[in-house]
Amino acid sequence: MPICAESGSGAKAWIAHVGVLLGSCVAAAAAGYYLRRLRSRSFRSRVIGVIPARYASSRFEGKPLVPILGKPMIQRTWERAKLASSLDSVVVATDDERIAECCRGFGADVIMTSESCRNGAERCSEALQKLAKTYDIVVNIQGDEPLIEPEIIDGIVQALQRAPDAVFSTAVTSLKPEHAFDSNRVKCVIDSNGYAIYFSRGLIPFNKSGKVNPNFPYLLHLGIQSYDSEFLKIYPKLEPTPLQLEEDLEQLKVLENGYKMKVIKVDHDAHGVDTPEDVEKMEAIMRAKNIE
Repeated sequence: MPICAESGSGAKAWIAHVGVLLGSCVAAAAAGYYLRRLRSRSFRSRVIGVIPARYASSRFEGKPLVPILGKPMIQRTWERAKLASSLDSVVVATDDERIAECCRGFGADVIMTSESCRNGAERCSEALQKLAKTYDIVVNIQGDEPLIEPEIIDGIVQALQRAPDAVFSTAVTSLKPEHAFDSNRVKCVIDSNGYAIYFSRGLIPFNKSGKVNPNFPYLLHLGIQSYDSEFLKIYPKLEPTPLQLEEDLEQLKVLENGYKMKVIKVDHDAHGVDTPEDVEKMEAIMRAKNIE
């Protein structure tokens, strides 16, 4: 009987050991499959670009429709976005029939959204839920960046596809010293792994001298951003946060709620249209680049 008891105990231990090994193999196989999906870019593979556009604006009413060398600004942005290889589709999301009619006129797909959307992210969220198809990533493309580079769109999409712990990705470039204290130019600081720490309309980091350090690599936020679609669905349900309200920057709500945001650095000479005075500057830049 003792021999039989020992044999039974040994059999149980052997079975348990085999079970652990099998469990480890299954876990390893699952991890390997997940990594292969990441490498093959099948992870978060369905991508749509959304250009949120509203007519009402305290700084520049009707901005999306302002002519830039003969074309509405939103058309120029849409044409640039269509060149991005990562996007399966590009739509305009608006609450204004004047913008919708203009966009349909040059061939864009339009999603009508409510006037209650408080920012571009909420407008993208509403548009996502009205689309007939499902998508894994939504790219929020600023309509006032008619010179946005398709490669930057592709870059932030790839960054989100390769960072499964992030729900949001965006891009930064070098900040020009003359823009250091321009509150329309949003600054960003990131950690050593390329995740956002903070965004501000003020200069960050800010040293004790109160002056721009010519040797410090300050970063300018380019505004374009992409979201994991499941996160974007819950974004409007998150309550506004103190830092978001103080800085009037929607991405701070993401950080204040503990979500991770991947940031890529790009070489880009940012030219947005924030005020009516920027229109002539934009047209001069486009003429210099021989853009018609």
